[in-house]
Amino acid sequence: MTAVDDQFTQVFGEWDLETLYADLASAKGRRLTPVEKLHLRGLLSGHSPSEIAEKLSKSAKGVEVDLCSTLYQYVKNLVGKSNGKVDNWRSITEWLESAGYKNKSNPSVQFKSSSPVDLLVKKAKISFENNQIIIDVDMRIVAPMSQETIHNNEEIEVIETNPNVSLH
Repeated sequence: MTAVDDQFTQVFGEWDLETLYADLASAKGRRLTPVEKLHLRGLLSGHSPSEIAEKLSKSAKGVEVDLCSTLYQYVKNLVGKSNGKVDNWRSITEWLESAGYKNKSNPSVQFKSSSPVDLLVKKAKISFENNQIIIDVDMRIVAPMSQETIHNNEEIEVIETNPNVSLH
């Protein structure tokens, strides 16, 4: 990590930053600058523009103007709110979380009369195209096998009901 990466480090585990950086770069048309990444991490850490400025020893007005003319625009384009207004800096974090860029904790799911299952959702992206909602989800399900299943050498059958869904 570079010196710029030493700020707002708690977000590295909480957010899928690599994907977010890449997607925002695509929305921008070129890579994000180190300062844009730093300001984004500050927002994702829950800091207001003035708090980010204070932590970085910058002008609060300067950081706010910079955010309005750069990151806010990229995020609005990325999440399909290009005509919308950013009423509050918290909207940026909420929109990105809704778009699936925040890492989920490993929720445990209990299926009917079975063992607990760990479900890890790495990324969920929601988009709207041709009057359709498209939800892309990258997830892993880990289910322990019972001793009975192992001893009986039972086969587990996976049925794929939707040709557009692949199971790995």
